Amino acid sequence: MASRTMRRRPYHGHEDGNRHEKLEASGLDDLHEPLLGNYDHENRPSEGNSHDHWDNGTRKQHLHWTFLFSQLLAQWVQWLANVVMGSGSIIGRILPLQSSTQNGVARKLHLSALSPLQEERLRTLQKRLEVPFDGSQAEHRDALKQLWRLAYPDREHPPIKSELWKDMGWQGCDPSTDFRGGGYISLENLIFFAQKYPESFQRLLHKQDGTRSEWEYPFAVAGVNISFMLSQMLDLQSGKPSTLAGVRFLELLKDDEMAFDHLYCIVFRAMDAQWLAKRASYMEFNDVLKSTRVQLEHELSLEYVSSFRDLPAYKLLKS
Repeated sequence: MASRTMRRRPYHGHEDGNRHEKLEASGLDDLHEPLLGNYDHENRPSEGNSHDHWDNGTRKQHLHWTFLFSQLLAQWVQWLANVVMGSGSIIGRILPLQSSTQNGVARKLHLSALSPLQEERLRTLQKRLEVPFDGSQAEHRDALKQLWRLAYPDREHPPIKSELWKDMGWQGCDPSTDFRGGGYISLENLIFFAQKYPESFQRLLHKQDGTRSEWEYPFAVAGVNISFMLSQMLDLQSGKPSTLAGVRFLELLKDDEMAFDHLYCIVFRAMDAQWLAKRASYMEFNDVLKSTRVQLEHELSLEYVSSFRDLPAYKLLKS
């Protein structure tokens, strides 16, 4: 049986009145409880909501069929690449070495030497991922204020500790307590999203698309979880990414030094689209995020993708 490493992830629950982090085994199948934890219980919908009360058997059956479908899709992509693109194509050379995520464990790829540009950009990104959010630093506090101004240009920004931060989807009156696991880069990602794709940012912030759940995911905290999920999916904690998604991401990084931030925006928009398609409610956020990860892993495996703009989900940012 393959060994599994224990990693921290941004889970915001409560135990004896205190916030804490959960430890989990790496791999999609190990995520059973919601990533977002306890949020806005006073506004929780009625107990009769069928989406919040699936029995374990129904939920397991749903996840089982989702997994089978993802595996079938991966095999279809590989077959199409081998038949249509030929054995000399990029995807034809890479896919036979691994199968994306199998039983929650990604197989490793042999990575060719990186160009000096890729090396430099990868080191810069990894350094960003190591920076925790520190509310005592003026730069970090100013970044939070900047995010507020971008989100609500007609409203004066509140103090660092204020109930108004809940309007943006932070879980408490002090946003700094929600950055565990995501770090400062998750705040940078939100700011980048608001600046680069302001229309999509506002639509997600205000939940303007589709028929929404009575118990929605909190926007800002969801963003922190997306930053964390993306860094794990791309295998950025290791020296050099060796999963298929990570290797293909290095190609995007060669094309654009802000590829991670662009991909973050794409993932956020794709997650919301899956949320609507599944008619999901708060307790299903974890399942939706896992499905979004599977979707992006498949899109990154497509042979023609050499830029984040080539990803099919990128079109969602423009719609």
